Amino acid sequence: MTDAVREPSLTASRDAPLGGQAVLEGVMMRGVKHWSVAVRKPAADDGDGALGEIAVQEFEFGERARLRALARIPILRGFIALVESLGIGFKALNIAASAQLGEDVEELSGGVWLAVIVVGFVFAIGLFFVLPVTLVNLVKHQLGSSVLFWLVEGLLRTAIFLGYLTLLSKMRDLRRTFEYHGAEHKTISCYEAGDELVPERAALYSRLHPRCGTSFLLVVMIVSIFVFALAGVHAWWILVVTRIVGLPIVVGISFELIRLAGKNRRYRWVQIVMYPGLQLQKLTTREPDLDQLAVAIASLNAVLAHETPGELSAADLLGLEVVA
Repeated sequence: MTDAVREPSLTASRDAPLGGQAVLEGVMMRGVKHWSVAVRKPAADDGDGALGEIAVQEFEFGERARLRALARIPILRGFIALVESLGIGFKALNIAASAQLGEDVEELSGGVWLAVIVVGFVFAIGLFFVLPVTLVNLVKHQLGSSVLFWLVEGLLRTAIFLGYLTLLSKMRDLRRTFEYHGAEHKTISCYEAGDELVPERAALYSRLHPRCGTSFLLVVMIVSIFVFALAGVHAWWILVVTRIVGLPIVVGISFELIRLAGKNRRYRWVQIVMYPGLQLQKLTTREPDLDQLAVAIASLNAVLAHETPGELSAADLLGLEVVA
């Protein structure tokens, strides 16, 4: 294999309180107190092949003292992080879509995006938690034991999740979004390594990152097997309720495991444990070009202009990378 086709493999050994998300022709980056969205605007239709300019918008989280206090409580902070990340992520998607469609297009209201979030939650819970337990409940008498019940349910849930990601990875319309997802990872790793934040240097880093939302979701699938085992086997409606009520606990535990992995990525045993999640990211990331890396770097620089992540603990970070 030649250097021209070898996949970049540089990785960072430290963890910085930074996260992000790929959006339509752009990248959202977030730090401890600020977040930004950088989008490559459509090129002028003059036939010269020039790229559109990079538009950057910066935002501040604002004062959230009570939320910060809750965010220091293990397990609970994981669920808070997920909810907050979803909110910011949808705002970033709205900004990116407006940049592509033009300034004359009115942004969607907060109520519309709230409805989108609720529908997304319902869909995810239904597909990954209600459906598996319902299917296994139909044959629970044939399984013969509660251990076999929760094991089959967990494996079925994981299989549905892997199948869903595989289906997404085959969609051509999402390819550029996956490339920006790779650009986001490379840019964060480049910064975490203390390297120069330029496209040529960021391109040398792996598109896989231990704190990625894809890895997080795989951890959720695995952790749920053990958490829901404690609930036992009951009537169908009780099983469904336990899956819904227990989800914040599963998310919280998974969040702590991902944070632990990010902070200790230099250890071999952590690398081995996180290997399946990293490989799964190959479904949701693609190698970006230098122009896409420039967009991701512009977004990160907008955050770095207001704060230095290394001055604060990663425990202050509310949020995770979100699969785009």
